[in-house]
Amino acid sequence: MLLPKKVKHRKWQKGIVRGRATSRSKLSFGSFGLKALSASWVSSRQIEAARRAMTHFVHKGGKIWIRIFPDKPITSHGSEVPMGGGKGAVDHYVYVVKPGTVLFEIDGVALDKAKEAFRRASHKLPVRTKFISREGI
Repeated sequence: MLLPKKVKHRKWQKGIVRGRATSRSKLSFGSFGLKALSASWVSSRQIEAARRAMTHFVHKGGKIWIRIFPDKPITSHGSEVPMGGGKGAVDHYVYVVKPGTVLFEIDGVALDKAKEAFRRASHKLPVRTKFISREGI
């Protein structure tokens, strides 16, 4: 799973997802992409599950780019811990997805194969997604 090697601040505040994506909103590497239509947190486990679903479907053909990296630490307390006692320990990392963010890209495969790979990956993600391509299909 993906997680940062080093972080400046160990614990972050929750924050609010506002607006649309300005960076990572267009294809940069591949011919086809998976674009988010809704806002959500995507955990490193979900990114890895989507990546595995795509690579399993395309076998050895094509190249896949993961355009997002989980860098936001999410904390949690243990079960049945009383109120107080401060903020919990870092549990996992997430990426804050805004609508319009390109999550994954793929190249070197046919259109129908890319569509099916992204369809399988989208089932593993908590955001609504859309298939995009360079040709605008």
